[in-house]
Amino acid sequence: MTKPRPSRTSGRLPAAAAQRAAVVDHSFVPVRAKLLEVAAFLDRVERYGAAGDFRCVALRQAAKILVDGKPARARRILEQLSDPTTQPDAVTSGKAALGAWQKPSSPKRAK
Repeated sequence: MTKPRPSRTSGRLPAAAAQRAAVVDHSFVPVRAKLLEVAAFLDRVERYGAAGDFRCVALRQAAKILVDGKPARARRILEQLSDPTTQPDAVTSGKAALGAWQKPSSPKRAK
């Protein structure tokens, strides 16, 4: 048999407050772990002198979006890391996705 649900009493949180708390309770610890993982990654790439890699630069730029207080962070970060071009490359580089878009270098001019 199932137990009857307790009735809502004045000692309980209002529904909206309970929902707010549930959102944080549900995801805080895993998100905290991911944030620490990003920080550790950035520490490593800096320690090994790779912080200038375009992907690390893009990640730091995207991280600024996390704290800007504006909505649609996930969309804006995805756009920050994605290829903004609309035309396909004439020739593929053969490389797999790199996780961040790198502006193509200018073709070298013949002298």
